[in-house]
Amino acid sequence: MNLTLKIWRQKNNTDKGGFKEYKITDISEDMSFLEMLDVLNEQLSTKGEDPVHFDHDCREGICGMCSLYINGNPHGPQQTTTCQLHMRSFKDGDTISIEPWRAKAFPVLKDLVVDRSSFDRIIQAGGYVSVNTGGVPDANEIPIPKSIADLAMDAAQCIGCGACVAACKNASAMLFTSAKISQLALLPQGQVERKIRAENMVAQMDAEGFGACTNTGACEAECPKGISITNIARMNREYFSAVLSSDTV
Repeated sequence: MNLTLKIWRQKNNTDKGGFKEYKITDISEDMSFLEMLDVLNEQLSTKGEDPVHFDHDCREGICGMCSLYINGNPHGPQQTTTCQLHMRSFKDGDTISIEPWRAKAFPVLKDLVVDRSSFDRIIQAGGYVSVNTGGVPDANEIPIPKSIADLAMDAAQCIGCGACVAACKNASAMLFTSAKISQLALLPQGQVERKIRAENMVAQMDAEGFGACTNTGACEAECPKGISITNIARMNREYFSAVLSSDTV
């Protein structure tokens, strides 16, 4: 495959940045998208040029690091992570546009790399269980209905890649935040701190500068793990319940 790549290049977070065009040839359709970028970077390094900076780690669709906006879609044309996207999804002669996530809360560090530490701060605000739960109990000692366990596990699949933010026209982080709140609010271990968790995590989300939910469902459609927007409804219930309880105290 011979391709034309239009890649966003930006030296640092103060640089204006812009697209630069590259021609790349003899790309196998069996390569992953990141392997294709590796080939490009080898060519650039051989020429003494600065390689394209992009995030990656596990390359197994688990870590959520591979945050690329490809041809107008987070992670590309399929509902998967960029590292799991293969070049057979494109055609010989295609022009591929590659950008970083675009959000105020995700400032560009260099080229395609963005700072997603805002997600970390949301988790630090309450996305954990700090109460003393004792030792690890047998699986049957804390009975949890399968339907509830399934919902909690579905929410826990969120890898924090930020595709939901990139897909939303308001750069909302409500799908991410709601998944992290839901996975604990649904389980017995998370009940003790559920109110303060919801209040603190929503407050931190707003403080980071993420936008409001648009209710268009673009986040769910682009999420590589298929996190449901029903989690947003659950987060809203958790939050308003916590706020009303606080007001009555």
